Amino acid sequence: MVYEKEKQKQYSKEYYQKNKEKAKQDGIEYRKNNKEKLRLRSIEYRKQNSEKIKKSKAEYLKTEKGKKVKTISSWKNRGLVEEDYDPIYERYINTHNCDCCRTSIGEGKASRCMDHNHKTGKFRNVLCHNCNILRGHLDNNYQAYLRMLTL
Repeated sequence: MVYEKEKQKQYSKEYYQKNKEKAKQDGIEYRKNNKEKLRLRSIEYRKQNSEKIKKSKAEYLKTEKGKKVKTISSWKNRGLVEEDYDPIYERYINTHNCDCCRTSIGEGKASRCMDHNHKTGKFRNVLCHNCNILRGHLDNNYQAYLRMLTL
């Protein structure tokens, strides 16, 4: 019996490899023709498994990938517009001093903020919370901010 299951499994795997494009097209066609049925099935699954889904999501958000996805999503919601978020995220994570006042930032210290131009959506610096707030109040006039720091 076990041998038959393994044999069937191997056959299915080989069949799928040979017919990958057809299977893909069949799946697309099925989803297209059964949108409402699939939507209702999804709603029912979420109702029946809400605790499992919450637990799984909470566990995912504790992983490095989950933290990265959540952080980048937050930036997008706040207006950051970039081609590639990975280098910005790496800089953000690896910056331990404010790019402006040099205060230590990160876990257990001043909070880390991603500074961006609100008109263009482009990334500028990694700042501490205080510098980020002050920079916002100065209406993105960085030169005036730098002059204030030297007083």
